Amino acid sequence: MSRNDRSSGSRGDRSSGKTYGGRQGGGERSKSHSRGNAPVNRNEKDPKNMSRGNAPVKNKPAAAKAEGIRLNKYVANSGVCSRRDADIYIAAGSVTVNGQVVTEMGHRVQLKDEVKFDGRRIYPEKPEYVLLNKPKGFYVTGSLEKKNRTVMDLIANASKSKLDPVGKLDTQATGLLLFTNDGAMAKNLSNPKNGIRQIYHIELDKDLAYDDLQKIKEGVNLEDGTAKVTEVSYVENKPKREVGLEIRSTKAHIVQRIFKSLGYEVVKLDRVVYGGLTKKDLTRGHWRTLSKQEVINLSNI
Repeated sequence: MSRNDRSSGSRGDRSSGKTYGGRQGGGERSKSHSRGNAPVNRNEKDPKNMSRGNAPVKNKPAAAKAEGIRLNKYVANSGVCSRRDADIYIAAGSVTVNGQVVTEMGHRVQLKDEVKFDGRRIYPEKPEYVLLNKPKGFYVTGSLEKKNRTVMDLIANASKSKLDPVGKLDTQATGLLLFTNDGAMAKNLSNPKNGIRQIYHIELDKDLAYDDLQKIKEGVNLEDGTAKVTEVSYVENKPKREVGLEIRSTKAHIVQRIFKSLGYEVVKLDRVVYGGLTKKDLTRGHWRTLSKQEVINLSNI
């Protein structure tokens, strides 16, 4: 090869209008590969296309996640067993969804679905039960717009779950109020047919006449029927205006209406017993969680 032939293929030969890469003038390139303009490497080592000097390539939107919650997680969250055990129970046919046995592990359910474990309805979170000794002046249901103080403020730190009060107490009333996320129990305790036992310490605007005490024992006729009480008596070593009353009715304002029908106004109303639960060691304005035995007792009502 002549000297001129060698020089025509050297690096930097511009006579042909081409530039050759490599020391020996190897592969042809048409663009500069200077820093900041390197070619995009679309191999497995750079799956996100983040090569230097290039903006990331947006991935295609992922498919929408399946709606609902997996059945085994729903069962486990209810507190009846672990998720691993839930798979076993589901496969065995112990779980129904809206009345149908479901054995599919990946089956998803909605919060509105009725899920039962061994015939008993369950909810997708562990049941919790909180007992509050309600102070005077707190609404059981209040208006946020009016910034009313509600009982929910008092139990705000009791649970991360949403707890609802079972039944009601008037704003000026005090005493025991149960909260739970166990909808089945709440419905059962609120059912008038079950007659949850309640004892009230009542203070009237005047002494209660003995004849009126007897009328209450026999049953007082109200606009919605006869109000029957289990027991009523004067409070020992207290003025005759203070009365103890045991009743099983869940009708609204039933205690106030009983005394109002006889010409008395209730000045103070304190619920001291609710379904076997008492205020023992529970200071006004404070709450506590129920024991397992207390929950069992309420479940049997």
